[in-house]
Amino acid sequence: MSGPTPHRLPVPKLLSRRMGRALADFRMIRPGDRVLVALSGGKDSWSLLELLREWQAHSPIPFTLGVATVDPMSPGYDPAPLRCAVEARGLPYHLERQDIYGRAQEHLGRPSYCSFCARMRRGVLYACARREGYNVLALGQHLDDLAESFFMSLFYNGELRTMKVHYRVREGDLRVIRPLAYCRERQTRDFAEAMALPVIPENCPACFAHPTERAYMKTLLAQQEARDPRLFRQLRRAMLPLMARGLPHMEEPQT
Repeated sequence: MSGPTPHRLPVPKLLSRRMGRALADFRMIRPGDRVLVALSGGKDSWSLLELLREWQAHSPIPFTLGVATVDPMSPGYDPAPLRCAVEARGLPYHLERQDIYGRAQEHLGRPSYCSFCARMRRGVLYACARREGYNVLALGQHLDDLAESFFMSLFYNGELRTMKVHYRVREGDLRVIRPLAYCRERQTRDFAEAMALPVIPENCPACFAHPTERAYMKTLLAQQEARDPRLFRQLRRAMLPLMARGLPHMEEPQT
């Protein structure tokens, strides 16, 4: 006779707990912080915004939230519905339109512009944060993104690196945080669906019409996880020192 089924937390509560642990481990939010959440409209950024709103409501740490969207002016991407959805939540909203897609096509002779676009988007978000008086930028990358970045860096650059979860920009005036660093992509998807969040498609033709190295890594990790369900728990543990690089004025978390 089999034993009792292990208790599993509902996805929203589990996500909230994991995000709260990452916030605490890496001291991402401090009293008086003004946090600008980067909202593309996808499941991950919407989940991040809603979880931060919930955390703000129950946290003893006082901080404020604002939202910014970068419109790269790629065909088919329409961020217009986001403004009403964000303002209905009582938050300030900033829409930054920059022809990142056009610049990528003009200057890069390769089918996927993801890395270039990501850097350009961050630059636009930094400028918005400075102009509007925010000192923290919150990005929506999750544990799957960090694991994919780790293996891409290992395989193609010969380096042990991944996305840092809390760091200061070069100028020193802004901090960048990734509160979903302990969360899984499937959990943000389930959360967005369960909460009926107003997700809009991100359909850059350059990235979706051609296979990318990140898509290959996603497939590779999914195959390995099917063999060993502990995979991402072990990867998180292995990547912790890399995730903690650049932590401003603090030691690496002891988790």
